[in-house]
Amino acid sequence: MLEKIYKYQRINQKIIEKIIADENIALNHMVLTKETGLPEHYSNSNVYMIIIRGVMTLKLDEQEAMEYKAGDIINIPYNTKMNVNNFQEEVLEFFVVKSPNPKYYKGE
Repeated sequence: MLEKIYKYQRINQKIIEKIIADENIALNHMVLTKETGLPEHYSNSNVYMIIIRGVMTLKLDEQEAMEYKAGDIINIPYNTKMNVNNFQEEVLEFFVVKSPNPKYYKGE
């Protein structure tokens, strides 16, 4: 078998799962329930957020918070301050792709 299979949980509770962490990418799966979010942090690589369910409220650096919906893919540059939240009733589910993997990223 040449391919490698990865699984992620299909749940409606808050979860942060590390799915892949190799020399190519870091891939995380996240589910946020109403009024939950991630701690404020800075992106440690080139980040792509792929929203598959719900509405994400995202504040980057000093910009105003924006809302993104299922089907949106957001690219966030390296070393950007991030605030990610779900203020909606519907569960927010998304994948975070970091490429290259922060472990191998040397920045600018």
